[in-house]
Amino acid sequence: MSLYDAVGWATYASDPETLHRAMRGSSRVAVARRDGQLLGLARVISDGATIAYLQDVVVRPAEQRRGLGKRLVEEAFAPFESVRQKVLLTDDEPGQRAFYEALGFAETRDFDDGSLRAFVKFG
Repeated sequence: MSLYDAVGWATYASDPETLHRAMRGSSRVAVARRDGQLLGLARVISDGATIAYLQDVVVRPAEQRRGLGKRLVEEAFAPFESVRQKVLLTDDEPGQRAFYEALGFAETRDFDDGSLRAFVKFG
């Protein structure tokens, strides 16, 4: 919980049981620890064949911009290298865009001829 608190993800931190269920139901969770403290994690949900969804990338603020997030994403996606679609949903911040573009992701509107669309439903 303290990792999610550290980055201000109150929704996750306020419901530990749901967060634990989410972690257990994930296809892959990559973690980084130092001296027993969780520094960061990335988790993927996948069918293992056609799609892999990057659900969370969380890195303690003091550890950000040091390559840890990139390493965690690469580790989380490692078993899904042959999966064609790797997707994510994230905040509309310039830093987020730059981070994911550096990992090879493109916004759907920027991909190919711009004919892809992404939809989401919350609640």
